[in-house]
Amino acid sequence: MAGLTKNTPVPKEIKLHKKSRILDITFSDGKTFHFPCEFLRVYSPSAEVSGHGTGQEILQTGKKMVNILKINPVGHYAIQPHFSDGHNTGIYSWDLLYNYGSNQDKMWQDYLQRLKEAGASRESKADLLSDTQTCQNDKTCY
Repeated sequence: MAGLTKNTPVPKEIKLHKKSRILDITFSDGKTFHFPCEFLRVYSPSAEVSGHGTGQEILQTGKKMVNILKINPVGHYAIQPHFSDGHNTGIYSWDLLYNYGSNQDKMWQDYLQRLKEAGASRESKADLLSDTQTCQNDKTCY
């Protein structure tokens, strides 16, 4: 069985690299996509992120260091990642993941542009505080 669409390639291998926070998916047509956990988190298909329709998307900020803690299969058509920030309601079908992989560069640039327009950051408040404290205590900080 494919994803939700009959002709969608299906994953042959799904590999999570926790240290680099990358999810690699190799599909049956031979294409391999390398998804940063941050990318998957900010483009979660959940209503919490995507809203309930076009134009209702909620900009996700502070997700630079997010990781995937575990991945649950959903039937034979999707996965449900559990992210380190507690988010776990997105169901990523094979169709969606293949589409994300095919359009990842444009989607990422769109995300960065939306962050810039909102005056928002990929870093979380905790990351920024940690950097500030390190910088204040490190005499080589510029």
